[in-house]
Amino acid sequence: MSYETYFQNLREQHLDELKELLSIPSISALSEHKGDVNKAAEWIANLLKKAGLENVEVHQTNGHPIITADHLHAPGKPTILVYGHYDVQPVDPLHLWTTPPFEPDIRDGKLYARGATDDKGQLFLHIKAVEAILKQEGKLPVNIKFCIEGEEEISSPNLPPFLDANRDKLAADAVLISDTALLEPGKPAISTGLRGLCSLEVSINTANTDLHSGTFGGGVPNALHALVDLLASLHDKDGRVAVEGFYEGVPQLSPMMREEFAKQKFDEKKLAESLELDTLYGEAGYSFVERTGARPTLELNGVWGGFQGEGTKTVIPKEAHAKITCRLVGDQDPEDILAKINRHLRKYVQPGAKLTIIDGEKARAFNIDPSERVLQVAADAYEQVYGTRALFTKDGGSIPIVETFSRVLEAPVVMMGFGLPDENLHAPNEHFNLENFDKGLLTIVEFLKRV
Repeated sequence: MSYETYFQNLREQHLDELKELLSIPSISALSEHKGDVNKAAEWIANLLKKAGLENVEVHQTNGHPIITADHLHAPGKPTILVYGHYDVQPVDPLHLWTTPPFEPDIRDGKLYARGATDDKGQLFLHIKAVEAILKQEGKLPVNIKFCIEGEEEISSPNLPPFLDANRDKLAADAVLISDTALLEPGKPAISTGLRGLCSLEVSINTANTDLHSGTFGGGVPNALHALVDLLASLHDKDGRVAVEGFYEGVPQLSPMMREEFAKQKFDEKKLAESLELDTLYGEAGYSFVERTGARPTLELNGVWGGFQGEGTKTVIPKEAHAKITCRLVGDQDPEDILAKINRHLRKYVQPGAKLTIIDGEKARAFNIDPSERVLQVAADAYEQVYGTRALFTKDGGSIPIVETFSRVLEAPVVMMGFGLPDENLHAPNEHFNLENFDKGLLTIVEFLKRV
């Protein structure tokens, strides 16, 4: 029978299985759910076994388990490593959920539950696609490996050392990941870039106490003035980051990539109106999708200090603070960027102000050439099922483990997402559109057969 008929016949059974997985509250960030995370790992391991995968192992780590499995009976054919994660975000605020987050509910063609789209639902598609090919044809057209973790939502602390220690075990010709989204319904996309990340916290201290602004005003340094002045020095009037050397390693956008961005036909005016903004703002010379997908940033995430209560308190604050994050692209090294920002801040801090800087997160950007054959095959697979060839995009967010897979395994990474941008991942009422559940299964089968 056709794969479309096969999946349609088993649709209710598959959805019931997925609901069972979604009912497990595998919240990796909360220690009280450690047992639930382990339960989800065992559940996934059993699903892999039932699907016909071999050498299924649950590897204990210093945190949550990593699951591996394989089916290696296609000599001379490519080996595809599928990555996904079974852990989920916390559910707060609970009162904003229409139905409980771990009681899956289907409404209006959408499956609502925490993890429905990020990433249990999308991971489930890969396991069921492999199972379908084995049941329909008795063998796979490629060699398949799975590497599934339970710590993606807490930055995958134990996966990089696991990859380093198991390079041969996980070696592959390509890595396949579904943890991203279509551009909009019926408009598939393949991400060819994810921005990297670095962060820091800045503190300014002046006198040893807050001071009366009448007695001392105009005669001593003000921590808030010093911080605001320092933060303002980080950008020029055209929206570019003014830190010396910040743009070293940032690639120019190729004509092909700019054309792919233009094909999105993104409506900037509509976005501005939806956000109740008079205009968008950013680095001059680039469109919104180029700025958010392919250009680096330096953003203030929080600034505080001094009196913030009701009314007036006439003080000169002795301290002020700011949190800063940068999104990175190309070959920008997060350690190098942090060092350059540190030098800039120390160079421009006002006299009389003492500066403290604490570095935070660090992750490199991921990039892949859209002309890579395996990406072209993925775009063709989307076209076969969706009737529209996938566009090649660059995403503004960061998934650090993607770059790690690419570097450690020296393999291209194909990000074939089946979510939608408005599916509330990380928010109340997370859901997965079942149209993409159905088409995702067929697209993955098509990809595996074509690749």
